[in-house]
Amino acid sequence: MTKLSIVILNWNGAEMMRRFLPSVLQHSTEAEIVVVDNGSTDDSLQMLSQNFPSVRQVVLDKNYGFADGYNKGLKEIEAEYYLLLNSDVEVRKGWLKPMLAYMDSHPDVAACQPKLLCQWSPSDFEYAGACGGYIDALGYPYCRGRVMGTIESDKGQYDNIAPILWATGACLLVRANDYWQAGGLDGRFFAHQEEIDLCWRLRSRGRGIVCVPQSVAYHLGGGTLPQGNPRKTFLNFRNNLLLLYKNLPQERLVKVMRIRFWLDALASIQFLLTLQWGSFLAVWKARKAFRQMRSDFKKDREENLRQARLSPVPEQSTFSLLWQYYVKGRKTYHDLCEM
Repeated sequence: MTKLSIVILNWNGAEMMRRFLPSVLQHSTEAEIVVVDNGSTDDSLQMLSQNFPSVRQVVLDKNYGFADGYNKGLKEIEAEYYLLLNSDVEVRKGWLKPMLAYMDSHPDVAACQPKLLCQWSPSDFEYAGACGGYIDALGYPYCRGRVMGTIESDKGQYDNIAPILWATGACLLVRANDYWQAGGLDGRFFAHQEEIDLCWRLRSRGRGIVCVPQSVAYHLGGGTLPQGNPRKTFLNFRNNLLLLYKNLPQERLVKVMRIRFWLDALASIQFLLTLQWGSFLAVWKARKAFRQMRSDFKKDREENLRQARLSPVPEQSTFSLLWQYYVKGRKTYHDLCEM
């Protein structure tokens, strides 16, 4: 069995792989490199065979989305650790060793991530994961280094290894046993916030999730669906509600869902006032889709609550991020910690 497989999910990303795969190959000699192709229609497979023949290919028959694409691809891979890596990530010498060393010496930890910096502005954190993720009392994600739209510069302020609630799907190192015991990524999410759901399940079952910032990766970001895309708005709003329904303790669920209805309504009004008609409609389509799908997740919710060892998990905040950010003006992780 391979100790570590770096698994890159690809869909029509030939240009991204031409640009970023060389750094992964050069600086990851201790790992097997696998590209899982999600039914691409560009020249991805031909390009890989010609330019990167050492890279193993797992070819899927269609685009299954981020979540099920990984699930189906990982079933073909035998390894102690999986590292789920976006195709638009650049790495440098020695990037894997701190994460692997930490995981080897901490068997209670299921998954970790590196410090994630912006590829085109490497002194800044990257939006998708920064230095490790949390969620607030109402389900809004934030990170060490990124709160809402405020992205900090990296000045070493988050260089300590820290417990987190979720590790970014852009660069997620996870034990294969933990991945499958928790059920893997939820394919019904298709894309967006599926890694938060997986990590929340793992964390509630008593398994650790950490950020190891001595490992560093550089993420381009926004390669699939840019900010403001109505499809992205739909997936984020729908999946966030599914995330809460699957994982929130019963005593908090009803109250949180009532509050979220009004906050989602306010978000839709903001989209309307800024003439983002597609995103305005996407919010309400997302809420409708959630209502239609909720019954399909009832058994998953019951199983998650049954297996929970930590309820609530310590890394879920008790405050409202929107209130702290927009009303109190607390716009960094340090600001939130100093309340």
